[in-house]
Amino acid sequence: MIGDRWGVTPAETSLRYPCDDLVLNPAWQAWRGITIYASRDVVWPWVAQIRLAPYSYDWIDNGGRHSPRELRGLAEPKVGDPFSATAGRPVGTILAVDPGVHLTAKILGVHMSYVLEDAGRTTRLLLKLAAHNGRALGPLFAVGDLVMARKQLLNLKELAEGG
Repeated sequence: MIGDRWGVTPAETSLRYPCDDLVLNPAWQAWRGITIYASRDVVWPWVAQIRLAPYSYDWIDNGGRHSPRELRGLAEPKVGDPFSATAGRPVGTILAVDPGVHLTAKILGVHMSYVLEDAGRTTRLLLKLAAHNGRALGPLFAVGDLVMARKQLLNLKELAEGG
């Protein structure tokens, strides 16, 4: 499927992600990944802070509001918390979390898991999306998400690396 992979290896697409336990027979799925030159404990707070803003193209999915460029010292995310915020309004729901390891959520019928793989002095931040429905529109959604998720992961990388 066009747009279903960016920055991931074939081995990473074969891994079991937490969202796989929630979407047993996906109509479509997509994977994204990035290497961040920072330890997992530095990357995790930025992933957890997605609860405040989407960290992609703010002019598109955040009503023009800037995603925070500094950590806000949030408490660890909990199941049932809003997943993110768009233009200051909560969207989606956190379904599972293991602090420092993964954050799994659902938004608009799409399940997603952000997984942090410790690679010593670097962290692989992997994102998998899966949905029960939308086999026909999945490829379109995957291409649109590719643009937004790529920007999000690049922003999280920059912030975690101290940029």
